[in-house]
Amino acid sequence: MTAIGDIMCHNTQYNDAYLADSKTYDFSYVFTDIEKYINSADIAVGNLETTFAGKERGYSSYPRFNTPEQLATNLKKLGIDVVSTANNHCMDTNYSGLVSTLKYLDEAEIAHTGTNESEESQNKILIQDVKGIKIAFLSFTYGTNGISIPSDKKYAVNLIDDELIIKQLQLAKEQKPDLICVSMHWGEEYQTKPNSEQKRLANLLFENGVDIILGSHPHVLQPMEKKEITLEDGMTKECFVIYSLGNFISDQVGVERLTGLMVSVDIKKTVEKDNTTISLENQAAELIYTYSNSYPQKRDFKVYPYSELNDNLLPGYRDYYNKYKDIVLSKTDVVKMKDI
Repeated sequence: MTAIGDIMCHNTQYNDAYLADSKTYDFSYVFTDIEKYINSADIAVGNLETTFAGKERGYSSYPRFNTPEQLATNLKKLGIDVVSTANNHCMDTNYSGLVSTLKYLDEAEIAHTGTNESEESQNKILIQDVKGIKIAFLSFTYGTNGISIPSDKKYAVNLIDDELIIKQLQLAKEQKPDLICVSMHWGEEYQTKPNSEQKRLANLLFENGVDIILGSHPHVLQPMEKKEITLEDGMTKECFVIYSLGNFISDQVGVERLTGLMVSVDIKKTVEKDNTTISLENQAAELIYTYSNSYPQKRDFKVYPYSELNDNLLPGYRDYYNKYKDIVLSKTDVVKMKDI
């Protein structure tokens, strides 16, 4: 499994991707240097922090995002299989935009979790069978930027609520997955350390059966941590949390917001007689960077792994690498960070 962080789209990005001759959009050039890393994964997961409400709605940027739906197709070609849609921007184009987003993701054949067009779909947990390993995916967000969820459609967004989380995890466990992966939109923006609520929620999730937590929202990197949890039956299991993956693609200002994390983990299933065990192995991480040039008309956005940067693309990139590596690995010594 490979995981990436926030997939954002500011107006500078979609203006850059506009093709005047055909009056369409194509973001594929952004991913040419990162595609081989993501496409090679058996399953790749990200956080979609925008909406696809359609051209008629008018494409828009911060504070209420509506992105050209071609991005969904380009993300699929990149190798993204699953996206979390529960985040503070999921209601940017209201309920109709939320439903439209799910429609365009379905058309692009990208699975999604976290927002729902019905109560029935909220209670249907996303299960992906990857080479014989059943993975349950769930997603929750702290809020929707004050944009109201319709009172008769509270199911539309999976909000962070202990009762809802436990209920959803119980539904997941009824499907007997081999592993549960939860995306959490939590924490404080631009803070490089998890707060007490993130830590509390991580323990709640682990104690209720979660194996992997993928964090988003801060837009900067936060640490990874491998934890051993003792279950009610006395058995122990290893769990893995990434408190914030940072941004995968954006046009936010500052190297810390243009730097994200690409994390991979091998999931091993061992079957011996009547006993099946799942282990998380070979955790590896690589820093990534969203480059753009300063020319006002053509910015040429592109996502690079830090291992392919140079001082022309990012002056002082080695110093930034050391800085962000220290943040990410401050709570673990079991994750291998690719050197540059």
